[in-house]
Amino acid sequence: MKRYFIKSVILFFVCVASGLDTQAQGINNLDLVIEKKIDSLLSLMTIKEKVGQMTQYNGSFDVTGAPSDIDARTKLEKLKNGEVGSMLNVLTAKATREAQEVVMKNSRLKIPLIFGYDVIHGYKTMFPVPLGESASWDLEALELSAKIAARETAAAGVHWTFAPMIDVSRDARWGRIMEGAGEDPYLNSVIGVARIKGFQGDNLSDDYTIAACAKHFAGYGYAEAGRDYNTVNVGESELQNSILLPFKAASKAGVATFMNSFNEIDGIPATASVHLQRDILKGDWDFKGFMVSDWGSIAELIPHGFAEDKIQAAKLAVVAGSDMDMEGRVYEVAIEQLVSENEIKEELLNDAVRRILRVKYALGLFDNPYKYSDEKREREVLLAPEHLEAARDIARKSIVLLKNEQAILPISKNIKSIAVIGPLADDKDSPLGNWRAQAIKNSAVSVLEGIKNTLSADTQINYAKGASLGIGERSFLMPLKINDTDTSGFADAVAAAKKSEVVILVLGEDAFQSGEGRSQTDIKLKGVQQELLDAVVSVNKNIVLVLMNGRPLDLSRPSDQVPALLETWFLGSEAGNAIADVVFGDYNPSGKLPVSFPRNVGQEPLYYNQKNTGRPSSNMVTYSGYQDESRDALYPFGFGLSYTNFSYGDPEVSDTKFSGEGSIAVSVVLKNTGKVTGKETVQLYIRDLVASRTRPVKELRDFKQIELAPGESSKVTFTINSKTLEFFTSNAKWEAEPGEFEIMIGSNSVDLKTVKITYE
Repeated sequence: MKRYFIKSVILFFVCVASGLDTQAQGINNLDLVIEKKIDSLLSLMTIKEKVGQMTQYNGSFDVTGAPSDIDARTKLEKLKNGEVGSMLNVLTAKATREAQEVVMKNSRLKIPLIFGYDVIHGYKTMFPVPLGESASWDLEALELSAKIAARETAAAGVHWTFAPMIDVSRDARWGRIMEGAGEDPYLNSVIGVARIKGFQGDNLSDDYTIAACAKHFAGYGYAEAGRDYNTVNVGESELQNSILLPFKAASKAGVATFMNSFNEIDGIPATASVHLQRDILKGDWDFKGFMVSDWGSIAELIPHGFAEDKIQAAKLAVVAGSDMDMEGRVYEVAIEQLVSENEIKEELLNDAVRRILRVKYALGLFDNPYKYSDEKREREVLLAPEHLEAARDIARKSIVLLKNEQAILPISKNIKSIAVIGPLADDKDSPLGNWRAQAIKNSAVSVLEGIKNTLSADTQINYAKGASLGIGERSFLMPLKINDTDTSGFADAVAAAKKSEVVILVLGEDAFQSGEGRSQTDIKLKGVQQELLDAVVSVNKNIVLVLMNGRPLDLSRPSDQVPALLETWFLGSEAGNAIADVVFGDYNPSGKLPVSFPRNVGQEPLYYNQKNTGRPSSNMVTYSGYQDESRDALYPFGFGLSYTNFSYGDPEVSDTKFSGEGSIAVSVVLKNTGKVTGKETVQLYIRDLVASRTRPVKELRDFKQIELAPGESSKVTFTINSKTLEFFTSNAKWEAEPGEFEIMIGSNSVDLKTVKITYE
């Protein structure tokens, strides 16, 4: 133990003496006093107690009452004996205090528990699902929503969230695409860092901050055929240049924990990957926090066919760098035996426990194990009015205007009659989305309610559900049954449309159509929704189609049928009010797609930053395309309209050449040529024309949001340096290679203006 501490001290002073960057962030910023305390504590711990710190239990039993079964009694005894380091799904200030008291009053060393929970887009106050919120491209808003989620989570006694998910996700069939920031590595990186800052703040020991968790490490979003938990087949170039980029940014930002992923890469399950966990994360990146498995993923090494039994699974996972076993029930039965038989060294346990204790110290749990368990604060903080106000603002920033022919939007509040139709129009539950933490069922503002809250009694609102989307009970763990036969409500919908000037038609997905385990081969409107649209459009073509969904959908047919199309995702607690703000012009939509929307599911996985191939797009038969469909997206990455118009000048550069020590400025003049104030997200892409590894046809490298009044112009400037141009080269390192580059600026990944530069 002493050797480890001395090594840390020597490393610190060597870095200072050599002038290297010692400004580590978050958990990576070691406190040498705390490190010494950890050394002392480790020296007192038995093997069983060390294994306990590496064990996480689900809190699905009453720790204060008589346990109802043998497993519950065993868990309780282990808590008393200090053989459990963490629990998940123990919620409320009262419950966490009671569980913590079991450990603090009975265990020998009185090491506090750390409580974790999936706080994905809010705790009680729900914000847009992460994919939807990412459409805001507003890093301050994203940080704020995470900060509010942290305040509510901390007030409920929980120390740690299993978020953000920063998996690059390029396949709309994958249900968990809703949980991240979409298809681009750079966007995932900056959004991931914003969320980490929101959760963790400047100091993890603050009362209203919680530890964040970068997940899933790594490659989960590349699951073959978009099927959850499936195999991932990528090479080192794709791994480094795309998949790992957000995780590298998260580590640098000081995220407290990582979670490994269910999938395998190149035949090695991530949970047992030395390359990912030891070589890259804890080696190259020098990450100082700890790695938690995903639920049961260490035990799943057995059905993977990678481990024979729990003994071998434990050995593989510990050696690879998996520090905490989430409900795998593997470490507790195997590690003592492995150490006693000299199959693994105790130093591996010391490293894992040191990392876990480091996070607990950083959270201030050793100073006050009950600091988060304050019932009075819990009552004051949850669903606070200012939280709901922020949820409404962030929700409307996340809405993307995809189509607006004849300027049908915004609708005048003086309209005499309006129809509100659709299975999701008065749904108060689906807007909460999947992964809804402790949101109250049916607590969201529905679209119908939002419209009623906005319009006066002078407007006739004609509501008709039209059809049901789901059938039967809905829950996180149950398959969702879709209504694909009952059209009995169509007549009412048609009648409502006939007597209205404009129709607001709300279609899309049930909240439990997307999320973990919700992979689909068909991403069109499910059930009888397309038939309902057909029936309504046959009697009234003035339709604003409001989409509510957690993944990109195939909108090819609906997009042709309606003049206006709003992508609203699952917007959370204030969904209906936020949608009404946009529909009636109280807010000018500014969202941009973080993921491409396909023309056909057969294009999936679909993403803008593809490779050119040796046979790029052309009118020839023998090229890399499809015979029956275009290869491009229906609505591309970065796309989103406004109620105003923006014009882009030609990009200008301060110089056409620069070297590694220098930089150049690239600028463009943006002008609001419309009639209302609006916000535009100016996007910068690059293309490395010739490189030692083939590069994508374009890659997002920066963006800036600019708000302009009608007729106002602004010069938007970006800085290009070697970091902007670098990638993981054939030399197996991050560097910028000399050569010619295209610099592209515009409003989305397709509508771009280009200038060339040379890096010498």
